[in-house]
Amino acid sequence: MTSTMTTQTCRVIRGAEPFRGKQGLDYFTGISAESAGASGICMHMVTIPPGSRANAHLHEDHETAIYVVSGEAEMWFGENLEEHLTMSAGDYLYIPAGVPHLPANPHPTEPCVGILARTDPNEQESVVLRPDLDALRLPGSAHRA
Repeated sequence: MTSTMTTQTCRVIRGAEPFRGKQGLDYFTGISAESAGASGICMHMVTIPPGSRANAHLHEDHETAIYVVSGEAEMWFGENLEEHLTMSAGDYLYIPAGVPHLPANPHPTEPCVGILARTDPNEQESVVLRPDLDALRLPGSAHRA
């Protein structure tokens, strides 16, 4: 009997050129459906430039975990971005599926670098932009990238 299943194997994914995500940030391709044949996870590196922020967004039906490698970041989250938290190198962040959020880098000269993993193997597929929330967190916060 012949199997129609594709044989899965371990593989190394070499760092590649960054890509600009819908969120307005630069991502470095890591593990995804496209790069490794992943079926339930993606893992990438993200950089938030000094004094900039992402577009407000959410990830439908997918959880996100982030490890802050260097720098510092802040994030507004919730239906109207009413909640706020800060994180720095060595911190982990969990974002539940469907929660609107807007990350930013408040530092004027240092980038923030993080490694993220999401339960969506197709990195940009579950990104839903929320332009209606973008203007809610401008005064006194990091400016738009």
